[in-house]
Amino acid sequence: MAVEDTQPLISHLIELRKRLLNSIIAVLVIFLALIYFANDIYQIVSAPLIKQMPLGSTMIATDVASPFFTPVKLTIYVSVFLSAPVILYQIWAFIAPALYKHERKLVMPLLFSSSLLFYIGIAFAYFVVFPLAFGFLTKTAPIGVVVSTDISKYLDFVMTLFMAFGVAFEVPVAIILLCWMGVTTPEALKSKRPYILVGAFVVGMLLTPPDVFSQTLLAIPMYCLFEVGVFFSRFYVGKGRRGGEEDPEDAPEAEDDHSK
Repeated sequence: MAVEDTQPLISHLIELRKRLLNSIIAVLVIFLALIYFANDIYQIVSAPLIKQMPLGSTMIATDVASPFFTPVKLTIYVSVFLSAPVILYQIWAFIAPALYKHERKLVMPLLFSSSLLFYIGIAFAYFVVFPLAFGFLTKTAPIGVVVSTDISKYLDFVMTLFMAFGVAFEVPVAIILLCWMGVTTPEALKSKRPYILVGAFVVGMLLTPPDVFSQTLLAIPMYCLFEVGVFFSRFYVGKGRRGGEEDPEDAPEAEDDHSK
């Protein structure tokens, strides 16, 4: 009896290993395709700062190995970002057999929109926030201080902003999931609009450089995305597993699918 009980667990672990390997392979393939262009990729990412630096000023490398390892590190990050749709699909493929059919139809749009919103957040940070933020920061340097940013420090800074804006743009997906699971409702969220607006500016203050422009550029899109999430969440309310009786033919088939 104990052996029979462990069979489903073993099949799930094998399936999980398969999905993890597929995700790692996707990242590795993209990395190998991009590694030759590592310096070019870093040049593209550093362009917003270089354009704002004083004439004659350049970026520097304070560590001996930084000129080699920093572009490689950035290429790894880019590979993970580009493989995000594949990774999300692997997560979907793992959990899909445990979902009801109507839940699968609702999850697929969320997976697509989450990838799209993440990329939009990164693009917004690069094309809108970086020029304004770096323009402000480079012009506030005291007299006699030359702006020469270390390449590894710059990478850490921009990756933090990329992740902050990428995750922040996932607000609609998070709201839809909360309403779908029955944690909250669109009506309850609408009543908390003033607090959400204040919270958006607080998050903007914590995640962006200390200037009003960057904080506002994150807070306003976050609030707008909150309204988008509230609007679309009404289509998901009551359609989760808490939303009434289940059709017997709409049952999960986790054990059958993972055991194949």
